[in-house]
Amino acid sequence: MYTLIDYTLDHELALIGLSRAPVNALGHTLRLELQAAFRQACADPTVKAMVVYGRNLPFCAGADIAEFGGADFTATPCLPDLLIELAASAKPMVAAVGGLALGGGLELAMACGYRVAEPKARLGLPEITLGLIPGAGGTQRLPRLIGAETALETILSGQPLNAARAFELGLADRLAASAAELLGEACVFARELLQAGAPAQPAYLHAEPGAALPADFFANYASRKAEQWRGQLAPQLALAAVQSACELPLAAGLQRESELFAEAMDSPQSKALRHLFFAEREAGKVPGIDASLPLRPIRKVAVIGAGTMGGGIAMNFVNIGIPVVLLEQKREALDRGLAQIRKNYEISAKRGKLSQEQLEQRMSLLLGTLDYADLADADLVIEAVFESMEVKRQVFATLDEVCKPGAILATNTSTLDVDQIAACTRRPQDVIGLHFFSPANVMRLLEVVRGKATAPDVLATALKLGKQIGKLPVVSGVCYGFIGNRMLEPYAREAHRLLLEGATPAQVDRVLTDLGLAMGVLSMYDLVGIDVGYLIRTPLRESLARDPSYYRLADELYALGRYGQKSGRGMYVYEGRERQDDPEVLAMAERLAAELGIQRRAISDQEIHDRCLFMLINEGLQILDEGIALRAGDIDLVWTCGYGFPTWLGGPLHYAEQLGLERVLNGIRQYREQLGAYGELWLQPAPLLERLVAAGKTRISKD
Repeated sequence: MYTLIDYTLDHELALIGLSRAPVNALGHTLRLELQAAFRQACADPTVKAMVVYGRNLPFCAGADIAEFGGADFTATPCLPDLLIELAASAKPMVAAVGGLALGGGLELAMACGYRVAEPKARLGLPEITLGLIPGAGGTQRLPRLIGAETALETILSGQPLNAARAFELGLADRLAASAAELLGEACVFARELLQAGAPAQPAYLHAEPGAALPADFFANYASRKAEQWRGQLAPQLALAAVQSACELPLAAGLQRESELFAEAMDSPQSKALRHLFFAEREAGKVPGIDASLPLRPIRKVAVIGAGTMGGGIAMNFVNIGIPVVLLEQKREALDRGLAQIRKNYEISAKRGKLSQEQLEQRMSLLLGTLDYADLADADLVIEAVFESMEVKRQVFATLDEVCKPGAILATNTSTLDVDQIAACTRRPQDVIGLHFFSPANVMRLLEVVRGKATAPDVLATALKLGKQIGKLPVVSGVCYGFIGNRMLEPYAREAHRLLLEGATPAQVDRVLTDLGLAMGVLSMYDLVGIDVGYLIRTPLRESLARDPSYYRLADELYALGRYGQKSGRGMYVYEGRERQDDPEVLAMAERLAAELGIQRRAISDQEIHDRCLFMLINEGLQILDEGIALRAGDIDLVWTCGYGFPTWLGGPLHYAEQLGLERVLNGIRQYREQLGAYGELWLQPAPLLERLVAAGKTRISKD
């Protein structure tokens, strides 16, 4: 009768085992069978109570996201209606929560009258991460179980609660001794309920969840969060849904939740976030790299360079128990690097994220050295030295001599040619780019740069290892700047040029942050270091001959030693991290514009948006067309995970689709004509963009 349900009787109990691998996603077929099993148990007079559990699987990780927007998602029974039916059961239902109860899975557990969780279970409502709100009772039942304010914070964070916290709050009624004993203890609990004559649905602990809140709680909450939310729709809808739980009876609240969920589901923001969700699933799929390909064992890692980047890279590996040798040229630099790593761990320990024992265990996995000979048995060596081709080639020539056969040799370069670096070794097949983003122990993005000679098993090993250390690996081909920094160049170029034409740094940055970027591009250069930007542009110096205005203001700041936050002055003046506008920069821009013959004028916010964003998009399309990136979603992941592009816009290329590809093309053509020689030089539409528009396409894909 059932294909996804294991239905058995244990005397007076019906055991309903969800059995849809891998995580019991509540797709249409599982919903149908769950409803049928529930009704079978309700109709059987020998059944007095039910236990719902995951049969050799996690309890339930939620709705089937692949169904979103399709007919199966709303097909009868839809999840909200199914859970209303379950919650009306005349017989007690116990959810035995093993592993995960997330999203619709937690809503299923809450629709059951009672919940038993195993010690390692995680319970949460992560819908906000997809631009959605819980839509099957989560915003209505959770406030009644744990209180409105705690429920609101849980929903808005999207982060799961551990079992102990769930029990403390009243979300779990009992904790099982272990996962192995979960089902048995849930059955014992169900029988205790029957013996006590407990109701099928107990009274909610917070039956009136808004009773303890001030009258202006929700208005004040929205006001406090306005800057943080910056136009994001889902948090506002979640707030409205929880407010309805405080003001309406449950049935009316469920109806209001359904309306708000539909609004979120249909929003461009949720579509953008769901695009990124599926893009992340696709990112690990590389043509020619089969899942059965044997990987190279990585038992020991070496990192060359103990600075901020090298130290952060090393932390990633010791965090998962892999020993790391950290090499520096001078003892002072090495000691400073090791001390900084310890300090980082001590900060985590003070925040309760690490015990002192864990701190010492991780530090014990670090070996500092000044001798390349100590790298001889490393399985992976990552170079994180000065961004200079000459320096890096010297390092790799040395590694070629000292490293064992089969060791993977990786460069952390952010812009340089990986093939040139590989060419100075006798083993280019073992060389790969692993571009970590700063701070490397925090930032999730990892650009994995595949050289022309990189062996398939080296690439596959790097991708797997990237996931093991908690990164999102995205494959790039070899070119200047790879995916992220190559796109950064024209985006930042237009921002700097606009300063000469009449915009101010504050205006440019405001337009970008108003769009939702984490920071404006000029503030970002001040943070990273104007000196770093200058050095990264070194391979592009030929541009100065073609365009004397090319990053001219930034070069002037570099010459004056105005490196940004580190020197207290850059595009802005800094007191600590607080920045202020600097009239000297405005005067400098005016002077340079006069020297270069650039007519200054009032610059609109729309022009700043279009020139910066359209050229960012244009370069992304060119990268896709050249095959540097495998797919448009990879580009969007790089920019949302590594450069602060707002996730609710889906990344630059998804944003282009929302704007309309024809609008982007026409905008580039307009500014190309308007800006004369500068436009002719720099504002050339990508051929892929022209082909897509000519073919009437609205979605981005390779031809």
